Amino acid sequence: MKPARFDYVAPTTLDAAVEALAASNGDGKILAGGQSLMPLLNFRMARPSILVDLKRIEGLSFIDVRGDKVVIGALTRHCEIERSPLIASKLPVMSAAMRYVAHLAIRNRGTIGGSLSHADPAAELPMLAVFYDATIIAQGPSGRRKIPAGEFFIDALANCLEPDEIVVEIEFPLLTRHNGWGFEEVSRRFGDFALACIAVSIERRGRKIVDARVAVMGVAETPLRLKMAERALCEAEIDSAATGRFADVLRSNVAPNTDIHASSDYRRRLVGALAEKALTAALHRAGEGSS
Repeated sequence: MKPARFDYVAPTTLDAAVEALAASNGDGKILAGGQSLMPLLNFRMARPSILVDLKRIEGLSFIDVRGDKVVIGALTRHCEIERSPLIASKLPVMSAAMRYVAHLAIRNRGTIGGSLSHADPAAELPMLAVFYDATIIAQGPSGRRKIPAGEFFIDALANCLEPDEIVVEIEFPLLTRHNGWGFEEVSRRFGDFALACIAVSIERRGRKIVDARVAVMGVAETPLRLKMAERALCEAEIDSAATGRFADVLRSNVAPNTDIHASSDYRRRLVGALAEKALTAALHRAGEGSS
């Protein structure tokens, strides 16, 4: 199929891009990597009056450390994040997750800003934004605003951006005291969207976990950070039953929908199994922790 007719502009400044988007009166679309948008256009599921292409705007592709945060520009491609030594050392869960993002050809074109804006509930980067408690910075006609990742995703394929706002960069706080992590995902075929996925990061001290992060995807209309599961990890000593208890908490705190890919019960059981594997990996990486 072919897209419906649309106008096309490729501004060279962010201000000009915002102006073009605002002039569309809510009927424009941003083109970044195009890996999600182009299929929607071809199937005519999206019919914008204008596409605003960001590729000629300098300064939107970067990975930097700023104080206690890693900041990633919105046009940074998936493959750049996947191969970055800085990401591997500072955000290890993100580094591990990136190889699960679709296929190499898509990772070579897709961008982090595009993935977050598309807000697919079974995509890795939205979940990682929630997991790391990231801040998404968007620019509109009245300037920039900071949006917590937990407030950015409001439903499947829906975010809280205004029609004339553009994501420009994302801040990921460093989990500097955490000494163990795990990431597990299952899909029908490698590169498909996840049936279920979990990320875990912990600060272990001896036989106790004193801080934890837990996020899941593929089991709700948005990625979820499970604070009840985090508290459960910090309330009990580490013993031979710890991973099983954690899996029980996960299963009792998700309510997946049944769809053409899997039943609700299957996804619930799956996320429990993945929880055991992820926590086992996190505990192994943490070793005995610090005393």
